[in-house]
Amino acid sequence: MSSAWLLPEHIADVLPHEARRIEELRRILLDAARAHGCELVMPPMLEHLESLLSGTGRALDLRTFKLVDQLSGRTLGVRADTTPQVARIDAHLLNRAGLTRLCYCGPVLHTLPAAPGSTREPLQFGAEIYGHAGLEADLEVQELAIECLQRAGVPGLVMDLADARLLTGLLDGLPPKAIDAEALEAALAAKDQAAVDALTAALPPQVRDALRLLPALYGGDEVLALARERLPALPQVTAALDDLQWLATHLRRAYPELSVGFDLADLAGYDYYSGSRFAVYAAGSAGALVRGGRYDDVGAIFGRSRPAVGFSLDLKTVVGHGHVDGRRAAILAPWGEDPALRAAIRRLRDSGESVVCLLPGHEHEADEFECDRELVDVLGQWVVRAR
Repeated sequence: MSSAWLLPEHIADVLPHEARRIEELRRILLDAARAHGCELVMPPMLEHLESLLSGTGRALDLRTFKLVDQLSGRTLGVRADTTPQVARIDAHLLNRAGLTRLCYCGPVLHTLPAAPGSTREPLQFGAEIYGHAGLEADLEVQELAIECLQRAGVPGLVMDLADARLLTGLLDGLPPKAIDAEALEAALAAKDQAAVDALTAALPPQVRDALRLLPALYGGDEVLALARERLPALPQVTAALDDLQWLATHLRRAYPELSVGFDLADLAGYDYYSGSRFAVYAAGSAGALVRGGRYDDVGAIFGRSRPAVGFSLDLKTVVGHGHVDGRRAAILAPWGEDPALRAAIRRLRDSGESVVCLLPGHEHEADEFECDRELVDVLGQWVVRAR
């Protein structure tokens, strides 16, 4: 039998040192979102399965834990992503006619880890804008994502831009079974040129050649120039390339220190997105710290398909790449029954100070607080002085 203290694979406790940093990061990111006008929402961990998987594609279905509701007999899911829940809130609970900015922060659960060594219980933070179809909303979300990572002290930020319309535009008009779209998306995302060549062999030459070119279209501005030259001038393709150029221009102007490039075959979570999309990396990161983009169809199942754009990140991953400490200065106090001492401690705590009492027998133990001051008796008065 396994020991009672062992946890499932890729599930872990968060101990005080790390929890302190994650909590500090959570506050930093929520403050950043509030500075952009985002309102906080707190969806439940558990929902009816069809609601959780609305407009998200097969990938999220495979990552979602499922169980039967003992009250209704219906299938429930433990959320693996919060965006569908926020779309439901926007569509049915808020039901606003105009612009809505929302943010959230809470745990999600995955059936399998997203990458080797990653947790199956990310602490997901995200922000979303509903009700505006223009690129202004895309840019605002991208700027908020950058500012969140900057406030977290993450160095060497690199943003890659892409657009789901490149693939939808190229496949538009083909017979439904002309190609295995799911396998093609996976091959493009992995930049598996041999698989892309095999999957596209029977397609019309113009479409086939364009799809085979996509895995090589990553880098700087030369990528957009080559795409305009070599990809068919289809409406969706042209619109996507124009929008990517507009976004890159504005991002570089606002953040000269940010490296902005393009990865036109980045199709991770392709079914989720309907327009521009982005991923943000950091120096030394094995994968993207932030992913986001436009997903206008996510609210369709709720009967209210609204323009939507947003991003999400995992605090547990980001905190490992940033410089968030969260250690707070504190006051060290003796333990005693003196009413004046106990009153002094209460006053200090009421004023916002952290006061750590030394319980008898534990005077030499270390803790997570930076006690730079102490409460001492000076001529019958309890006063705070530097240690």
